[in-house]
Amino acid sequence: MNEKIIQSFGKTWNAFKHSMPILFGILLLISLANTLIPKEFYSSLFTKNAIIDSFIGALFGSIAAGNPITSYIIGGELLKQGISIIAITAFIVSWVTVGIIQFPAESFMLGKRFAVARNIVSFVTAIIIAIATAATLGVFH
Repeated sequence: MNEKIIQSFGKTWNAFKHSMPILFGILLLISLANTLIPKEFYSSLFTKNAIIDSFIGALFGSIAAGNPITSYIIGGELLKQGISIIAITAFIVSWVTVGIIQFPAESFMLGKRFAVARNIVSFVTAIIIAIATAATLGVFH
């Protein structure tokens, strides 16, 4: 094998070993938040104002964080509880794209400046997507 490939593998392995405790901690925090926050809590947060609800949805989705499949289930439950599509869309998009809980790991691995910029862009984009979705469906309320 080429010497450079072996060196690259060694550096990659070391970086992976140093990142594992952080990634494990992040996964534990996400699991804990998902377990401790009941679905009914979310329905009490929304105001029925499209702009405020999109912001609230994006904010709580950013904090909660999770995988897409879980967000669809929670989104369906929120819809059953009468939460607006705009709030649910902002919640789902930010749930998957913004990572407040994962921020320490992301800034450690990719740099703080990049992590801040990516999270801000993702948050704003979640609100824009929510508004565009509600406008496309014609369900602003």
